[in-house]
Amino acid sequence: MAKKEKVEFPKIEWRDFSPTPIIGVDEVGRGCLAGPVYAAAVIFKSDALNDLVTDSKLLSEKRREELADLILKEHIVGIGSASVEEIDEINILNASLLAMKRAVEKLGVKSGHVLVDGNKKIPNLKGFEQSTIVKGDLRVAPISAASIVAKVTRDRLMKDLGVKYPHYGFEIHKGYSTPVHKQSIVDHGPCIAHRRSFAGVKEYV
Repeated sequence: MAKKEKVEFPKIEWRDFSPTPIIGVDEVGRGCLAGPVYAAAVIFKSDALNDLVTDSKLLSEKRREELADLILKEHIVGIGSASVEEIDEINILNASLLAMKRAVEKLGVKSGHVLVDGNKKIPNLKGFEQSTIVKGDLRVAPISAASIVAKVTRDRLMKDLGVKYPHYGFEIHKGYSTPVHKQSIVDHGPCIAHRRSFAGVKEYV
């Protein structure tokens, strides 16, 4: 059997894009059964964090928290989200793109070059150039920074929902489709924070 080749995703020199400012954008929470989808947009004001940030999934929760606080303090950040209702109405892909659009709009800049994690550009984002970058959260520092801020912001919300709806363990799995989470929906039915259009939820509405 042929050995599976490891695909390398080299870092991208994001400063080569134009026009400025260069904006990294990422979303988090697409694969969840509950909670909103969040996005962040980041403009670096310096190179201080360029070599410290990476895909948020590769960092410990403590390290993510530390970096998110630094990013929010030292750089220009916009945070956007799309609600559970919006996810159910327009589907998760469109809701993710809407959250990203809202994040960019919160930056307070009217133009620049948006580097989007993934392979889909943000619709109806006027005044900005856009480039999509697969595995951007690994390869482009401002996207990595956006992934960290989006994840930490959403995780904090899911912990609050865990207090509000104690049957589901949101504070542990953050709304993702874990066996414990799926069983809690079977046992208790969905709560208001669940995405009713999703398999694993809609069967129990």
